[in-house]
Amino acid sequence: MKAKQIKEIKSQSKNQVSNNKGPDALEMLKQDHKKVRKLFQDFENIHEDEESDGHKSEIVKQICMELTIHARLEEEIFYPAVRELIDENELMDEAAVEHAGAKALVAQLEAMDLDDDYYDAKVIVLGEQIDHHITEEENEMFPQIEKARMDTLSLGQEMMERKEQLEEELGIFDGTSTRRPLLMKKASSRPLHH
Repeated sequence: MKAKQIKEIKSQSKNQVSNNKGPDALEMLKQDHKKVRKLFQDFENIHEDEESDGHKSEIVKQICMELTIHARLEEEIFYPAVRELIDENELMDEAAVEHAGAKALVAQLEAMDLDDDYYDAKVIVLGEQIDHHITEEENEMFPQIEKARMDTLSLGQEMMERKEQLEEELGIFDGTSTRRPLLMKKASSRPLHH
């Protein structure tokens, strides 16, 4: 066998093993972080024109929903488990305060229109706050969790189940077995502008 084929087989085996175990809590949160950072980047890359307004609005709705679900998962499941495991009250308290600030900006954005004063500025500031929050979690909190050998697979499974519940409660998914996002479904049914 060629070395490339052996690598592919090993990679497939690892994926099957990890899929059987369920989601890892830290990897799940990192994926959420990556997704949200990309959405903020997409927002900042939109050029100002009339056609971009709908796209901009969809991105902000997506950011708000992603952050709402992510914060609930961390506050309901992840942070309580971490507080029991690591002795870092200051770090955990700071994360809670950062969540409160982000939730306040999300609520303001959800109540605003695109042409309201400070709309873009609030999205950008929210993005900067979230970026800071993500950096602290991934560089300070997550290494301590790994060192303490938390059962991140069991925690990840619990978080995934709750995430699916929250997505359904918020009407993000249409209830099909493929879990197709409603936002994507709505976006794909819009006529294309030329």
